[in-house]
Amino acid sequence: MYNNQIICQLIDYLMSVQGEYKKDKLSSAVQDKFNLTKKRSVLYGEWFAITFSTSKNDSPYFNNVILSLSTLKKYDHLPFIVCLVTPSKNYVFLANTTFLKKISHSSQKLRVDNIRGSFLGNDIERTYEELTNEPENFESLFLIHESYSFEDNLTRLVESTNNITPKGKNFQPTTKQRECIISSVNRAILFMNSEEYTMLKNDLNARVKLVEEEIKIASSNNNVNLRGRIIEFLITDESNVKEELTKSLQHNLPLPEIYTADNLGDYECTFPKYATATDIKSKMMFLSSNPKGYNVDKLLSFLATENSVYLIFIVGVDENKTIHTQLCSIFNTQILKGTRINELWTGRNSRGVTQFIGQALEDTLSRFDSSIDSEASVSFLEKLLDK
Repeated sequence: MYNNQIICQLIDYLMSVQGEYKKDKLSSAVQDKFNLTKKRSVLYGEWFAITFSTSKNDSPYFNNVILSLSTLKKYDHLPFIVCLVTPSKNYVFLANTTFLKKISHSSQKLRVDNIRGSFLGNDIERTYEELTNEPENFESLFLIHESYSFEDNLTRLVESTNNITPKGKNFQPTTKQRECIISSVNRAILFMNSEEYTMLKNDLNARVKLVEEEIKIASSNNNVNLRGRIIEFLITDESNVKEELTKSLQHNLPLPEIYTADNLGDYECTFPKYATATDIKSKMMFLSSNPKGYNVDKLLSFLATENSVYLIFIVGVDENKTIHTQLCSIFNTQILKGTRINELWTGRNSRGVTQFIGQALEDTLSRFDSSIDSEASVSFLEKLLDK
């Protein structure tokens, strides 16, 4: 969660004393002013974490070692700010894992199961998705970062750091599969107007109703990824862990370990004429967020199978803790317009991932447009196929 007021106060203070305080004095002043806890080189509180570096010249480009990746992991759920102190200026950058190009220092043994190495100042992206990495864009950048887990970023950093070819493969459809993918638009239109759609929607709404109070409690969790996983788990899981999780939420006890598979859809349901996969997306309507969408290659591989229909079930919670839901196709006009392809996540063997603009999800919940523009949807699929 991004507290714009607090972070603006921090940035204003850092700019007001630039050229006056050296690194150590500035660090101490920030710790006192914002009542932060210090752990080695990192200062942290409820709303952000910050570390300081220094340079003898006024350039914003620096190659100092900033922090180990394993230490950054502890603070990656907060806006993580690096402040570079130079003789006459202070520069600030957002340095969460989403905004790191690679791990440069002592990273030879970095793997997804062996977190090693540190990042340098020049490893921090200065522009991300056309947004410059500077204070006026911090909130927008952090909303992007919140959509990705540390594990998501770790996989990317391992690949970019060690030039490792990822295990996954870019999906290459046959001519017949490509035709099946394109025809998925018509399948979606037919499904959205079918009895099966009503059955699936009622099923999911009934599941939400059973855990309504637990979803309301989970909506207060500030960890976006954990909150989403909890809500998904509550709706779909049938194991005993669900009972334990429900008890923990109701009585404010430590949460059990929950596992959600990294599949395209969170809930699969097969009908005589349709095979559906539904991704559950939670949206706190009182908070800004741009949730992570789907893996493009996984989507295309699924849509290349006969009868496949891919859907999104949006679970929104408003300021009054009222729950709103909507089941829609990824081709629904509102959703398609609010879907963007994250180019920076396109690896050598991947077409990348998508991200949903949060406002599009809220609009879908408040005033659902069930229309599907066939031409725009086919054009979108062709764009994905040609990546």
